[in-house]
Amino acid sequence: MTGATIRLTAAQALVRWMAAQRVEVDGTVVPYFAGVWAIFGHGNVAALGEALAAAGDALPTYRAHSEQGMAHAAIAFAKAHRRERAMACTSSIGPGATNMVTAAALAHVNRLPVLFLPGDVFASRRPDPVLQQVEAFADATVSANDCFRPVSRLFDRIVRPEQLIDALPRAMAVLIDPAACGPVTLCLCQDVQAEAFDYPLDFFRERMWRRRRPTPDRDEFARLVAAVRGARAPLIVAGGGVLYARAEVTLDALARATGIPIAETQAGKGALTWDHPQMLGGIGVTGTAAANAVAAAADIVIGVGTRLQDFTTGSRTLFDPDAALFQINIASHDVAKHDAEPVLGDAGATLDLLHEALTGWRVAPSWRDTTQAAVAAWNSAWRQATTPDAAMPSDAQVVGAVARHATADTVVVCAAGGLPGELHRLWRVLRPGSYHAEYGYSCMGYEIAGGLGVALALPNREVVVMVGDGSYLMLNAELATAVMLGVKMTVVLVDNGGFGCIDRLQRASGGGGFNNLLADSRQVIAPRIDFAAHARSLGAWAEEAADIAALEHALARARLADGATVIVIRTDPTRAAADGGHWWDVAIPAVSERPEVTDARTRYDAILNASRGRGGS
Repeated sequence: MTGATIRLTAAQALVRWMAAQRVEVDGTVVPYFAGVWAIFGHGNVAALGEALAAAGDALPTYRAHSEQGMAHAAIAFAKAHRRERAMACTSSIGPGATNMVTAAALAHVNRLPVLFLPGDVFASRRPDPVLQQVEAFADATVSANDCFRPVSRLFDRIVRPEQLIDALPRAMAVLIDPAACGPVTLCLCQDVQAEAFDYPLDFFRERMWRRRRPTPDRDEFARLVAAVRGARAPLIVAGGGVLYARAEVTLDALARATGIPIAETQAGKGALTWDHPQMLGGIGVTGTAAANAVAAAADIVIGVGTRLQDFTTGSRTLFDPDAALFQINIASHDVAKHDAEPVLGDAGATLDLLHEALTGWRVAPSWRDTTQAAVAAWNSAWRQATTPDAAMPSDAQVVGAVARHATADTVVVCAAGGLPGELHRLWRVLRPGSYHAEYGYSCMGYEIAGGLGVALALPNREVVVMVGDGSYLMLNAELATAVMLGVKMTVVLVDNGGFGCIDRLQRASGGGGFNNLLADSRQVIAPRIDFAAHARSLGAWAEEAADIAALEHALARARLADGATVIVIRTDPTRAAADGGHWWDVAIPAVSERPEVTDARTRYDAILNASRGRGGS
């Protein structure tokens, strides 16, 4: 750095530095930070608010209606951009900050970049305790923002203005790193934000950040190649790392050249189109019958960019215990999970090498015939699950209607409840990158805010949000934000009278209907919520569809409409797609007065004993 300096407040320095960070996306140099979501209060309005106002379009500021919602929108924006760009979120020092902690956990679990800038108490402690300050009796250094510590990849508290010179590049290094990627929290003491310092002028130069694509260790890779060449029945499980590495073209070429079938996790869904000749669909608890049958028969399973969480592995009961398991992953935290053979490296770079190393090798015709037969059987089951009938619609039939209406430009957004399961099984991806599910943290309330973030990230794509009534009631305020910003998106609100997914799980566990559906909850007045009227009150265009045919007509109208649209349709909470899926380990009470629970426990113990025999935990 040169000796030239510029005198700025810490808040001004932060904003100027953020505006100067650059990345290259699709051959074009763009700002890394696309903007800042802000709900102002004491602790961020006076100093940071003033600095953001002065920045204008150099670092745009967006106003939201809830701190959690705006953070979800920022996270969805980053996910839609394949982690190549991000946004920041700032709040006041108390409930505004803790409102973002849930979103921070979501970003942490899903390995998605977002910069949290919560206001904090006075570093000087001059006016302590300030409004909204959490006082830890045994530790005077603790504030409400310490809640971010376990859900941040990097946590820092700025108590001197010059600390930004070290803290900001370290924060950016985490946000941009493909292995360490996740939320960063910089707590901004409100007095420090307003303090001035003579910062080196070079600190604010435009800086280009580039993503790493490390190749795997030679010996680890050689063991993988040898295992594949010696395999009778290989399977690749594509996770979110395939999309974040932009490796879908490489995966497509490898699969076509070798005939290795591909199954996909929730995060990996959309790496290949549904009709790709090697595509089996979703795997695991919410997977297709085809993918799960092939997974159970595979003699080598190759995870690519996946965390191998319990939904993917059927709580460690899906794969043959004698099958070899390899993990291609850029994160050392994930690469040896489930006692896998590690292959540490970028998904794209590793798949490129694997494609080259397997030149001339193809799966045996018998394995190809097995996988194709499984897909053909599943396609028949898909048609049966998504075809409407005379009964009250199922969630699967709603998914089928939305899928029939979708084009290659449609991006479907979902999270939590029963819809992600039906979508993982039934949604047919027409173009890579058009499936956006938040299922790592399975966070109810993500959907509408997430749809807003996707629409801001991909303004030329059609965004369709699928959300249940329970999730809508938890967090719908960013529908008003979408209206305010003129964002076009369509929300399909599936009203099954409560928490239908958990009601089905409760009943499958031997329980009776209790406290999940509205009809089974303690109440004085039976609620009948007019969701269409509520959406209209937030400024959206809205209507209620009486059946699947009416839904399809409403979707056509929504495509032609400007702004945000909400379509409400009632569904039967007891109906779910009959085919596909796999066992999930949900502990059943060992003692109960209900015979249904006792029977469920007997079945549960039998599955546990069988899984231990297969090598499960």
